[in-house]
Amino acid sequence: MNLIFLGAPGSGKGTQAEFVSEKMGIVPISTGNMLREAVKNGTPAGLSAKEYMDRGDLVPDEVVIGIIKDRVAQDDAKKGFILDGFPRTVQQAESLEKMGVNIDLVVEIHVADEKISARMGGRRVCDSCGASYHVEYKPTKVDGKCDSCDGNAVQRVDDAPETVLSRLKTYHEKTAPLRDFYSQRGKLKTVEGQEEIADTKRLTFEAIGCNN
Repeated sequence: MNLIFLGAPGSGKGTQAEFVSEKMGIVPISTGNMLREAVKNGTPAGLSAKEYMDRGDLVPDEVVIGIIKDRVAQDDAKKGFILDGFPRTVQQAESLEKMGVNIDLVVEIHVADEKISARMGGRRVCDSCGASYHVEYKPTKVDGKCDSCDGNAVQRVDDAPETVLSRLKTYHEKTAPLRDFYSQRGKLKTVEGQEEIADTKRLTFEAIGCNN
């Protein structure tokens, strides 16, 4: 099953994608993590993307699409995948269709902007493996240290308050129209994000038709 998870930055779509990936045995593909890894390693794609990511802007299509095309062609994605962070524009969605990639379902995790701003202030990401945490909702076992690899769990530059506002503005202008794009194709289901992660998980699994 090939899925797309939509939602504003900080809506929790990445966390829900992890739950579904584990339950269904399909690979999660986060363009954000892939790009941050490329930035960390200083690859050409990373260098191209860094200046846009630091401002909270979208990375140009030609950079992202090339990365995605290579990733979905890998063996572990052949039995199904979850795209988290792509597509972010209608143009990218059209490019995905032109690539011949079939999407079975698009799940939107909807959370109000004011709640997102509060959430992202507490988000922490491992600077080594990219694992995501939250000081309130998903704290690390040891303060400031990643549970998986013992790397440093830090606040990303693009989670700073002024950047969050810019990212939300960009989302509403460029990414939100994807709801209509996929709704017209009969592939969109919207999940209202809840205060408790477990409640959102239950609703997400129901939307997909998967037993919790």
